[in-house]
Amino acid sequence: MKPRRIDAVLLLACSWAAGACLALSPWATAAACAAIAAVMLRLGHRRLPMLALLVVALGGARAHWQLERGWRDYHHTVTQLSQPSRCGLRGRVIHSPLVLRAGRPTSQDDPPVFGQARIDVAVEQLRCGERWAPAGTLHVRLYGAPESLARDDRVELVADIAPRRLFINPDVPDPRRQLALSGISASGSIIDIESVTPGHSLWSLIDHARASIRKRIEATYAPHIAPMARALVLGETDLNSDDREAYRLSGLAHLLAVSGTHLVIAVIALAKALGYLLRYVAPLARRVEVARVAALLCIPASWLYAEIAGGGGSAYRAAAMLSVAMAAKAMGERPDALRAFGWSLLGGALVQPLAACDLSFALSVGATAGLLVANRPIRKIQRWCGRGLGALVGAFATTIAAMLGCLPVLLSIAPEVPLAGIAANVLAAPVGELAALPLCLAHAVLWWWPAAEQGAAVLAMGALHIVNAIAYAATDAAWGLRLPSPTAWQLAIVAVGALAAAVCVGRARWAWIALALLGCGAGEWLARAQGRPVGRLRITVVDVGQGDGLLIDLPDGRLMMVDGGGLFGSPVDPGRRALMPLLRARRRSRIDIAVLSHPHPDHYSGWLTTMEQLEVGELWDSGLARVQKPHGQLVKRMDRLAQRGTKVVALSQLCAGPIFAGRAVIEVLSPCPRFDIQRNTNDNSLVIRIRLGKRTALLAGDAEHAQEALLMAHPERLRADFLKVGHHGSRTSTGSDFAAAVSPSVAAISCGVRNRFGHPHAPTLRTLKALSTTTLRTDHGGAIVWQTDGASQSWFQQRTWEQ
Repeated sequence: MKPRRIDAVLLLACSWAAGACLALSPWATAAACAAIAAVMLRLGHRRLPMLALLVVALGGARAHWQLERGWRDYHHTVTQLSQPSRCGLRGRVIHSPLVLRAGRPTSQDDPPVFGQARIDVAVEQLRCGERWAPAGTLHVRLYGAPESLARDDRVELVADIAPRRLFINPDVPDPRRQLALSGISASGSIIDIESVTPGHSLWSLIDHARASIRKRIEATYAPHIAPMARALVLGETDLNSDDREAYRLSGLAHLLAVSGTHLVIAVIALAKALGYLLRYVAPLARRVEVARVAALLCIPASWLYAEIAGGGGSAYRAAAMLSVAMAAKAMGERPDALRAFGWSLLGGALVQPLAACDLSFALSVGATAGLLVANRPIRKIQRWCGRGLGALVGAFATTIAAMLGCLPVLLSIAPEVPLAGIAANVLAAPVGELAALPLCLAHAVLWWWPAAEQGAAVLAMGALHIVNAIAYAATDAAWGLRLPSPTAWQLAIVAVGALAAAVCVGRARWAWIALALLGCGAGEWLARAQGRPVGRLRITVVDVGQGDGLLIDLPDGRLMMVDGGGLFGSPVDPGRRALMPLLRARRRSRIDIAVLSHPHPDHYSGWLTTMEQLEVGELWDSGLARVQKPHGQLVKRMDRLAQRGTKVVALSQLCAGPIFAGRAVIEVLSPCPRFDIQRNTNDNSLVIRIRLGKRTALLAGDAEHAQEALLMAHPERLRADFLKVGHHGSRTSTGSDFAAAVSPSVAAISCGVRNRFGHPHAPTLRTLKALSTTTLRTDHGGAIVWQTDGASQSWFQQRTWEQ
């Protein structure tokens, strides 16, 4: 049997999009591209594989340039805003404002100053001191803006701003993608608005239309349903935390996002309606086929809808695909779904080289690809089952096909595949897409007819209530399959297997599928081995922002976690954002030893979140929290861990002598034999020494000068190759005598770009520089990894940082 034909446009589109993967994971992507080219050459293609490789290289070069430009802009922002600052800004609104009411202050005692909109501003002039100065390429995301603002409005305002928090850690997706995709390098809150000059562009008019639609939704829908309608029509994800979690766990989140499916349904319905109405325009109907005119009119309509819906990656891709299909229909040609898909993918990748990294775009591509591949098999199954049963089986098969297409993307953001979501989608999708969506869209254009508008709102609320009930029922069922996030090499193997299976037939097809499965299994074995190194000591100073969070891989394969970060007054949880993704990537589902150096929120907030999601073997704690706040939340949550079976090791046991982990020796040096309530909390930090062979690491917690002086009673115990610097590099720690006694080769400072304390302080940096110590900071380049086999040592940081 002959191999299947390869659509050249689709292949070149995939090649250009793969440039983003080449820039982020060069070795895995290059290997996959070489393997795909070899398969195509073997099947008789000659020029197309070479052209595809050239396109991948060009796409990779462009994506790399965009990534580096985003990183340079971020570097400039961090240099410009060394700590959170109150600044004057003059600039232009560049993206559609999003209204975010969930979790925002709504009481009269604490109202938002101007509004509840989030805006992105291209800053032209900045004043953080006395004078205005050019801001370069600074783009800032600001909260608390008036809801009346629109794109191209020029604003002058005062805001508290700081560099964007990134969490740059190993083995997880590169956060430079966020910088390059959005261009946003700083964020903050508006304090005062001094002037607004309205814009007069098409984009301004669209945003004013969005504001009018939002106003009518909130005036006519029930308060708890209005956010769902806004999500469907405007693309504003503003659900409360319970609803958001229910839709995520049930696999129904796509129903309340402006997906490509929604746009296709709306535009095809518009095409049919226009075709029906144009039949009654007799002069036109006599001369041309009205369906072709309707298709032509639907091209600008699809792009207008994408803009009204917030302009997400999936909406733009669907608009491009519809435009190709409608253009073909307008010219009297039969639309080719595969070719239209290829052109939409190519267009998206040409406009945005990192389109493959855009979550909504990637999910849209995955779902569409799954449906296109499964279309013929599903039709065969439906014919075999008959009309009644075939419809039900087809609905399940369609849902599974779309889910399988999205699976690699879904696993990269969450470890659980909601199996209950298959049944939930079969029940909820018809209600959401064929009832709720048309009714919500009809409501948006019926402002001129109040009775009809209210009627559409009532019917839409009924449909959304049904979808909501299904989401919560599926969440309660809690059927889920936990799978690890795929590595770059596993994704490369899947790509090769998918293309080979798509073009090969017969036994060759099944052989490639089997080979891909074996390759993914081998990749999983390798990922687990790399995540659990044996015979080595590896210390990862995780980028948790302003705080401490360390993951220590011990030589016997066990994992120790020391602290877990926490951000003062911030809803951002470093446990969820930094630690859990890294632990999942390293295939770690158990923390063997959890250590709390001292009870301060910037050390225990993310620590608690992480431990509550994983199995914990032992808990090391000084006991200070039980004396300071015996009924506090920290003590209660540690007690819950003990009730789950975690062994709590008292300070007296920790101070009794060395603890062995394979060839490594762990010693708690202070506060021994007990903490001193007369000293401050920082000076009661657990100070830990870990030795493997002739190499030693010293973890100083937040120890300040008083605790350092006590440690100096035995200076011979302080010598170390690696020092986790105390108290984030504060001037109150790392005194010159203490630093000289340690005399480290490498010093790691854990601090955040948004810290208001000015950490690390200049005296600490000067002290370490005088010792010729290599000093690395998490705010300048992200996580720091130090490792040793007991003889040699090595270290690296995620990103280089030019001083």
